[in-house]
Amino acid sequence: MIDLSFAKGQVWAVMGLGKSGLMAARALAAAGADVRAWDDTADRRAAAEAVPGVHLVDLTADGLEGAVALVLSPGIPHTHPKPHPAAAAAKALGVPIVGDVELLLRALPQGAGARRIVAITGTNGKSTTTALIGHILTNAGVAVEVGGNLGRPALDFNDPGPGGVIVLELSSYQLEITPSLAPDVAVWLNLSPDHIERHGNLAGYIAAKRRMFTKQSSTALAVVGVDDAPSESVAEDLRQLGRRVLEISGTWHVVGGVYGSNGVLVDGRTGRPETILELSSAPALPGPHNAQNAAAAYAACIGLKIERAAIISGIRSFPGLAHRQERVAEAGPVTYVNDSKATNADAAARALSCY
Repeated sequence: MIDLSFAKGQVWAVMGLGKSGLMAARALAAAGADVRAWDDTADRRAAAEAVPGVHLVDLTADGLEGAVALVLSPGIPHTHPKPHPAAAAAKALGVPIVGDVELLLRALPQGAGARRIVAITGTNGKSTTTALIGHILTNAGVAVEVGGNLGRPALDFNDPGPGGVIVLELSSYQLEITPSLAPDVAVWLNLSPDHIERHGNLAGYIAAKRRMFTKQSSTALAVVGVDDAPSESVAEDLRQLGRRVLEISGTWHVVGGVYGSNGVLVDGRTGRPETILELSSAPALPGPHNAQNAAAAYAACIGLKIERAAIISGIRSFPGLAHRQERVAEAGPVTYVNDSKATNADAAARALSCY
């Protein structure tokens, strides 16, 4: 668990007591904060009631008085289609709304002892790319913690220590409530219409995703997939701002970038394209969309100064993720693939195109 001692003696409110919210309440209480928590579901309130130092308070009434911030679970709306009553109450009182990843960032050492942050977003491929980067770093002997929108909540991490890396999958919901995010490497995979009801329109969805780059330093790296028009526009805008941009693709030859082409992964950063590996040697990464994921992971790890041989080894040995093009059985000529994490039409189409 991350040490949140900066919150000692302060009043913090937590709305939403699912996996990440309950962990936030636990971590704040363990740090000596006055924790006021609520969930609209009775079972979740009962689970929180058993945590020492966590007090169940209706956050739509007086529970937000004196609070430093409201820690809002990402799935709870604070703008569209309409704010949850607790979020509306926080706004009326001027109480900042943040997420659990924001608490993680505030707790980490700054300056010379800072931990490196890799943030990954995109409509599709986030989880695979996040897990792949974590796998490569682990195989390279780097202390790493992996999670966020994928797997473990951010506050359940252990501090990886100086030289360590925190790899975060971040949804548009999380990016809206993580104002301190300034990743050393920010990975934008792709964008297609999704979560429109939550962001109001496509422009709102894009704006939420783009928050990942807002506070990046001039020395930080932006890895941007350019296989769709909105993402191409993001790459161009970042270049106009003078940011370090490394373009990637799962389909096209990208001058000066990293890309998958005709079944191979290519590093074209020097202007002289160099084949890195045959993608057929990475059986857990079939299809052009996974070529993009591999290119993104390669680019991110190059940005972290990981040796090329270690990156290639990690890509080849990546076991894949459950429910994401997971080969579960074969019966005669028929292969059965579990891709139940394809939660939108574009993701399903990308998976089907592999076969």
